[in-house]
Amino acid sequence: MKNIVLTGFMGVGKNAIGKKLAKELGLKFVNTDDIIEKKEGITITQIFEKFGEKHFRKLEKEIIKKVAQGKNQVISTGGGVVLDQENISNLTENGVIICLWASPEMIRERTEKETHRPLLEGVSREERIKELLDYRKPFYEKSADYIIDTSHLTVEETVEKILKCLRFKQIIKMPSLARRTLLFLRIFSRRDKRSTSS
Repeated sequence: MKNIVLTGFMGVGKNAIGKKLAKELGLKFVNTDDIIEKKEGITITQIFEKFGEKHFRKLEKEIIKKVAQGKNQVISTGGGVVLDQENISNLTENGVIICLWASPEMIRERTEKETHRPLLEGVSREERIKELLDYRKPFYEKSADYIIDTSHLTVEETVEKILKCLRFKQIIKMPSLARRTLLFLRIFSRRDKRSTSS
């Protein structure tokens, strides 16, 4: 089975959703940030503080290349992984990319108690979130097979939408009645976006 790759900004729920999805499908759950921390022996925040973002992105690229070679995995990626085309090429070679989205307000609410977010330090958190989202949005959209807005969804509801996407792409088997529900999904594939813009 192809890998299921979750991309998206911090606070959109990649970890919780990825773990639940992996359990539902009987797949291995992989968090690339966790692998980096284990390999380096320090946290992502400490890597940023000691070596800078450029060094972190180099480590991230190495891990992505290695992890993408596996199969039967749900892969939760870092928020900036889509900025490097080589990462996307590696991940799409044997995977389908689901981008999880959330509004800036919801992301701020979900991350306001977290102190280990190096990219949000030094300025107004909400302003920084909006700035980064605006910059990254085209990269998220271009690289994703599907985009799901998690702003007002539970983990379970998001997982169900992902499963419907996977059935639609025939990555997993589709129950006979599931096709009817696809018309009501509030998700967008690249194919949908191209057709509406033409």
